[in-house]
Amino acid sequence: MIYLRSIAFNVLFYVNFVVMAFLLSPSILGPRPWAVWVAKLWTSSAIWQLRVIAGIRLEVRGLENVPEGPSIVASKHQSAFETIALVPILRNPVFILKRELNWVPIFGWYSLKMRMIPVNRGGGMSALKAIAALAKVAAAHDRQIVIFPEGTRKAVGAPPDYKFGVAKVYEAVGVPCVPVAINTGLFWPRRGFLRYPGTAVIEFLPPIPPGLDSRTFLATLTESIETASDRLAQDAVGGKPSGGTEAS
Repeated sequence: MIYLRSIAFNVLFYVNFVVMAFLLSPSILGPRPWAVWVAKLWTSSAIWQLRVIAGIRLEVRGLENVPEGPSIVASKHQSAFETIALVPILRNPVFILKRELNWVPIFGWYSLKMRMIPVNRGGGMSALKAIAALAKVAAAHDRQIVIFPEGTRKAVGAPPDYKFGVAKVYEAVGVPCVPVAINTGLFWPRRGFLRYPGTAVIEFLPPIPPGLDSRTFLATLTESIETASDRLAQDAVGGKPSGGTEAS
């Protein structure tokens, strides 16, 4: 049954994306909020499909920890799930993502229109400076800057590998940083085809205030995310009750 439900979800997931993106493509010619609305509509529909077809429910905890104004949202990255889920959850997100995604047909059009921040992974210090400059612009426009500090998806329980880039963005932008813990990789594994039913949790943790030195910030961020993510994974395996809000 899991195999059949996974096939059904994966097919509908991509078909829905292509159909919706093309039907609503005139939004790319309008102001940026139009493209943001399309992205939120599609990602919300994907979350609904996960629940109805694959049996994966999304629970959001700690949303009150996200400041009203601009912030950095630094999330653990285990799956494509959190990339999708954070779009409708956050008010006005801008993702720091690898620049190659801007070259993908349809997806890249919307990414450019939404003014996502591209990363040249081979660009070294000059690339970091460019990311920091664009992040400052995004913060000035009252947006939430979403970054995955490890740079790529990690399997549940894998040793953490936080990059120093998130500290450079934190130092440059000067806004609170909200750590985000997840257990999504238990249900939508990285590089995996199967989707396992259960309750996936995205938990926003208490924000780290601006002004810490880079090393202290990175150590604090790592400890916060890793401790909470380990707890969420253990709770899911142990079947402990939830304490957040279920997304529709």
